[in-house]
Amino acid sequence: MVGFSAMSLVMTSTPLAMVGHGFTSDHAADVVFWHIIAMFAPSFFTGYVIARFGRLPVIAVGLLLLGVCGAIAVTGVDLHHFYLALIALGLGWNFSYVGATSLLGTTHTSAEQAKVQGFNDFLVLGLVAVGSFGSGALLDAFGWTAVRYAMAPALLVALAGVAWLGFRRPPNGRVTALLKFVAK
Repeated sequence: MVGFSAMSLVMTSTPLAMVGHGFTSDHAADVVFWHIIAMFAPSFFTGYVIARFGRLPVIAVGLLLLGVCGAIAVTGVDLHHFYLALIALGLGWNFSYVGATSLLGTTHTSAEQAKVQGFNDFLVLGLVAVGSFGSGALLDAFGWTAVRYAMAPALLVALAGVAWLGFRRPPNGRVTALLKFVAK
């Protein structure tokens, strides 16, 4: 939920912010094009990454990439900032959304899964709508800086939730291997 709504929050106002900072609509369209490539191209291997390292680490990496988007975006408003931020946003969305969706199917009984999936979709799309509308309102009222910072609280809460789930479950060999790889 958080990954999708954070992505929607930033992506929705990016073209308006770019034009407001003196870029052409062609520049904005190109940035959104590469953002969408970054959203969907990883899907060819995201399932393999989840199978290799586990759902929670992939979700965490996705949330961190969304944070990287915000960090890049706050460093400036040059064209490369928009490209890099929106590519990180797309990758972060893919890992967080696909990872969380695959986790959802493991948390309930077969009898509950259809209802839970429906309720999850309702919540996700409701928060995406809030993110989209909020994006325009934030951009109009407070500027591009407010949009970039607005996703931070939700990302921190989501990361805390992933950490909590991780501590509740015993680490498997894949997570241990990932942690050892990262520590090197």
